[in-house]
Amino acid sequence: MLQVAPTADEGGTLVDEARLERELAALRASAAGPSEGLFGPASMMWRVDREAAVFLGAGRAILLQLAHPWVAAAIAEHSRTLADPIGRFHRTFGIVFTMVFGTADQAIAAARRLYRRHLGIEGRLGEAAGHFPAGSAYRANDVRALSWVHATLIETAVLAYELVLPPLTAEDRERYYEESLRFAGLFGIPASSLPRDWAGFLDYIRAMCQSDVLTVSASARGIAGEIFRGAGLGIPSWYRALTAGMLPPDMRDAFGLAYGREEQRAAERALAVLRNLYRLLPSPLRYVGPYHEAQDRLSGRRPKRATALLNRIWIGQRSLGG
Repeated sequence: MLQVAPTADEGGTLVDEARLERELAALRASAAGPSEGLFGPASMMWRVDREAAVFLGAGRAILLQLAHPWVAAAIAEHSRTLADPIGRFHRTFGIVFTMVFGTADQAIAAARRLYRRHLGIEGRLGEAAGHFPAGSAYRANDVRALSWVHATLIETAVLAYELVLPPLTAEDRERYYEESLRFAGLFGIPASSLPRDWAGFLDYIRAMCQSDVLTVSASARGIAGEIFRGAGLGIPSWYRALTAGMLPPDMRDAFGLAYGREEQRAAERALAVLRNLYRLLPSPLRYVGPYHEAQDRLSGRRPKRATALLNRIWIGQRSLGG
């Protein structure tokens, strides 16, 4: 799929409730099991997304998403990200981890909640940005915008995983991407609108990054500046440097992120430490709370106190069920 943008007067294809429910019905039918969820413990989705290291790519994913003017406008006009960054973190990871590690019922309920949340996110661009003229309409449930958000999550998860762990094999990447098509179905994105394989997926990302669809607007720069100045999170300088190094150079420059010798050395030092220590971490620290909850569930155990604590860190609540 290399056609990356609608024409100026075309809004793309919206995900409506009927489309979403068709996707969800197909996902339920192909689920690993009611308790195992949509993917299950043998999946690449569990293998990659359980790693706390995936968070190393969170800044990159956010900036790639902000580079789409529709996403930047939606966050600027409809989100409390800057007023409540920790709450935004918890809500985002709560949805994603419930989709991946929750029961089949929990994953599907999370998809419906996300769809309803997106229904109210629409408006018009206040400024021209690349392909999109001022005043053009945006909607969060547009398939093309959702496809880009999905792409940033999937590609960045693999990149972050491989920062500290051995690279995935070609076969593992294909499996992860194939499973990601099912993850996309939870957004209401049909597999037919996405690339067929990992190579096509990378072609799509390159085409998007080279197109004028991705344009760092003033809104995007403002939001990114607030986030990376801290926004109450105390983001360390090495994490900013690592994020800058993971971005395409043109996009890094557009966001005003420095990546000179000092920043490169900071990222390299941080990665050297992380690579030496990460695989030595005990399971409770290495794997995210929702993964431990899923393991407890499948073993027939009541969730451990440590699992509840980890869940509060990752999703802001004791369990995926609330």
